[in-house]
Amino acid sequence: MNRPSTHWRERDPAALPRALLTAILLLLLWPGLQLTEFRPQNLFSGDNLNTMGRFLSGFWPPASDTEFLHLLARATLETLAMATAGMALALILAIPAALAATRALSVSTLLSGRAHWLGRLLRYPVRMLLIVLRSIPEIVWALLFVRAVGLGPTAGVLAIAITYSGMLGKVYAEILESVDQAPAGALLQSGSSRIAAFFYGLLPNAAQELTSYSLYRWECAVRASVVMGFVGAGGLGQMIDLSIRMFAGGEVVSILLTFLLLVLVADQISLYLRRRLA
Repeated sequence: MNRPSTHWRERDPAALPRALLTAILLLLLWPGLQLTEFRPQNLFSGDNLNTMGRFLSGFWPPASDTEFLHLLARATLETLAMATAGMALALILAIPAALAATRALSVSTLLSGRAHWLGRLLRYPVRMLLIVLRSIPEIVWALLFVRAVGLGPTAGVLAIAITYSGMLGKVYAEILESVDQAPAGALLQSGSSRIAAFFYGLLPNAAQELTSYSLYRWECAVRASVVMGFVGAGGLGQMIDLSIRMFAGGEVVSILLTFLLLVLVADQISLYLRRRLA
């Protein structure tokens, strides 16, 4: 009996589909690069290299005078407060919205495996609200609130609260639906309320993932607070904007190093809490 050759046995049957998919993606990518006028080679031309070199030389050494460091510390605390307050308000909106939008607490779904049409009808407006809230970027909300409440961190807090409530509500609902539904179903069948089914059936299995995503979003909120400072929401972003306008490269480097430290601290806090919940 003839055995198949080594060539045919070692051949990957998915090689041709992957090659075709890669070729299609490259064909789709090329018009996009042309449309955006993507020309990375311009960065390495002689004149541009000299211009960039002179520009970057003005960023050293970092600013370290006492008055500037005092302003930097205040702006850092303002950025942290903006991100934390915005996340707190977002959680107040996102948690009840997630519980209303998720199918994880649907009695018909848990008991029969199929959602009742009335439940789907009631969840649809909540899901649409979450889509509307997260579809508009926080920078746009910040511009609107700067007009409404004036310059300062209040605009940034409200912008983060609105956008992140939509993001958190959607992901929380999906996380609750992705964990094991059997404990919650057993509690509902034994006569427990939906609140008890949530706290004792769903939350223990989803706590680690919910905490991890919440901390990641808080880290994103810190970065968003810096970006919104460019439109007048205060904090490190507004300080960077002023320093760039005054061509104070040393101050910009000090602010960026402080921002890097903030992100590192947020990452370490997230890692510690994930390990504690594991």
